[in-house]
Amino acid sequence: MPTQNIPTIETNRLILRGPEAEDYPDFKATFSSYRARFMGGPLNTYEAWMLYAAEIGHWQIHGFGMWMIHDKVTDETYGMAGGWMPAGWPEREIAWIIWPDAAGRGYALEATHAARNYFYSQQGWDGAVSYIDPKNLDSIRLAERLGATKDKDANTIDGNDAVYRHPSADALKDSQIAHGIEMEISHYADPLFKPKGWALD
Repeated sequence: MPTQNIPTIETNRLILRGPEAEDYPDFKATFSSYRARFMGGPLNTYEAWMLYAAEIGHWQIHGFGMWMIHDKVTDETYGMAGGWMPAGWPEREIAWIIWPDAAGRGYALEATHAARNYFYSQQGWDGAVSYIDPKNLDSIRLAERLGATKDKDANTIDGNDAVYRHPSADALKDSQIAHGIEMEISHYADPLFKPKGWALD
């Protein structure tokens, strides 16, 4: 799938587009930082470049992948969200990463919810998992807010990750979980909304 043919998704605040060359500096900065500690990082320059090339190539190989998260008004990038299944992954994964200075504003929730809806409604996925480092509490909380639950019987990548299984398309349809996600996203879109406590993505 050529990069220009990667579908675009619009949400209330965001536009999800395929990764482009001009997005690489933000990607490199994040994966070279402490923010990437739960995703194999921090990476050196070569490793970051190889991973970004894999992000683009993943769309070519599988017909799905990770979108770059853009602000609908400013076009600023906030991170990535989408599908991921490199060699060795037992199942298709819903994954995300938010740049450090964009954390805590609900962008990961909004983008990941939209990406999952696309995979379910447009590509016929019947489910997905998220592989999360057990120490990555922010991602675990986000997975749970998306309705995913820990699946202790699922195959892991290397035995060091926890598997969170997302609800199926049928389970999400018109569900309390889906309505709750939409309500939370609308709260983050309210400029007067100032969440307290943990800085949730």
